[in-house]
Amino acid sequence: MPEPQSFKNHTRRDLPYLFSVLVLLANLIATLTMTVKIAISPEHKMLGLHIWLVIVSAALAAMAMNLRVKDLRVQNRVIRLEERLRYAAILQPTEQATAAKLTLGQMIALRFAADAELPTLIPRAVRENLTSKQIKGSITTWRADDLRV
Repeated sequence: MPEPQSFKNHTRRDLPYLFSVLVLLANLIATLTMTVKIAISPEHKMLGLHIWLVIVSAALAAMAMNLRVKDLRVQNRVIRLEERLRYAAILQPTEQATAAKLTLGQMIALRFAADAELPTLIPRAVRENLTSKQIKGSITTWRADDLRV
């Protein structure tokens, strides 16, 4: 059975995505290198094709990175919605007013806090302008999030 999620082990690394991006970036560097070699050679054989390969390689690398950014943006919007619903269910109106002052990063970090900790962590996060890492480090009862992108 896997170890329960905590501050020490909560980060997620998407190895297939990382591998894909590294391969696409290596491909872009390789095609750029080949294109420069062909461009400075006296014959310029198939320079147009190599320029096209650089364009396609750059587009593929940009698309892969853009897809990840969009995945994370959607995930953050869902987390924001879930947390607002959670706050409405467990916080008093005055506490909800304080929670409305949270930044998105603070709200995302607070999703790991148990319901009982929120009434004390939210005002502290707002008052002290805590970073995401500081909030996560302050959580005593961790609420796992295993469904992250």
